[in-house]
Order: sequence, then structure tokens, then C-alpha cells
Amino acid sequence: MPSVPVVSPALLAAVSGLGLGLSLIVAIGAQNAFVLRQGLRTEHVAAVVAVCLVSDAVLIAAGTAGAGTLVSRVPGLLTVVCFAGAAFLAAYGLLAARRAAGTAALVPDASGRRAGLAVTLTTCLALTWLNPHVYLDTVVLLGSLAGTWGRLRWWFAGGAALGSAVWFLALGYGARLLRPVFARPAAWRVLDAVIAVVMLLLAVSLVVQGVRGG
Repeated sequence: MPSVPVVSPALLAAVSGLGLGLSLIVAIGAQNAFVLRQGLRTEHVAAVVAVCLVSDAVLIAAGTAGAGTLVSRVPGLLTVVCFAGAAFLAAYGLLAARRAAGTAALVPDASGRRAGLAVTLTTCLALTWLNPHVYLDTVVLLGSLAGTWGRLRWWFAGGAALGSAVWFLALGYGARLLRPVFARPAAWRVLDAVIAVVMLLLAVSLVVQGVRGG
């Protein structure tokens, strides 16, 4: 009778982390919307993807090391970040709404106005590190669940970080496949309108969360 292959506990932990990481990150949000937009414009994609995946890896590692417990015990910290994040997201959402009301189309790299690398990276960092939802998903939730794996927690964390890397690489570099669609001004305005709505709704949710105490 053939023996049934036994799955390595470390591999099981890594796959579990990968699945949970993808389930948390594959959703419409401030960070994903920004990466999608940069990918469509083929503008500083490598730098943006690098910032996102490195940031997620650092936050997941911090949560796995025990920072999630610390954050949950200091509600005032999340409250401050909530209001700061809400202000930034609201401003970014209004800018997206302004673009949606215009007539811009997706233009080739050699044409049109490109944002500088410093501005792009600053925006990406703000959308990542000023968003409390990122901390709740990576530091608190993933960190807490990683702790349940005991000595295998870093395998779980590694799987979650791998899921983040795979998603951002696919989103940033796969978005260019949609460039023919977004060459039409109407499609570009719809995308910016969706981004504006998402950003403003997230800003409102952060204000509510901040009022409630994080």
C-alpha cells in the first residue's frame, strides 16, 4: 500500500501565511489603487512595488516579533494615526476627483507630465505607513496569527510576505496589459472616480475609527 505523503509543518505554515496574506491584501484600497495607477502609467513601477513589498515585509516581521501585542495595548497610538491617515486620504481622494472631472487620457511615456520619483515615493510611503488598516492587517492580525504557529511563526510570516510580493509585482507590472483600455479618456476618468470614492470612504472610516478610540 503506497504511503501517503506527509506535508512538512514548516511548509504548511508558509502556505497558510501565503493564503491569509493574499486574502487580506487582494482588495480595493488606497495602496492597491495607487500601485494600479502607476502600473497603468508605467511610471516608477519598480520603485513603487519595492516600497510596498518591503514595507509589508517589515510590518509583518514586526507583528511576528510581538509588536502587534504592543499596538493593541496603546489605543491612543492608532487614534493619532487614524486622523493623520484620514487627512492624507481625503486630500488624495480630492485630487483624484479633480482628475476624474478633467479630460486626461493615458499617454505614452514620452508624452504628458510625469510625477517625479521623490513625489511618487513620498505618496506611496504615506499611503502605506499612514493607513491604520495596514497595521491592523499586517502587524496585529497577521502578527497574532503567526504567534499561534509557535516556533514555525517565521515560516508563516515568510509565506505572508511572499504573498504580498507576488501581489504587488502582478499588480504593478500586469496593469500595463490594460493600457489599450485606458487609452480612452472615459476609462481613465472612471478609474480616477473609483479611486476618489475609495479614498474618501476610507478617510471617513478612519475618522469614525479615530473618534471611537482606534
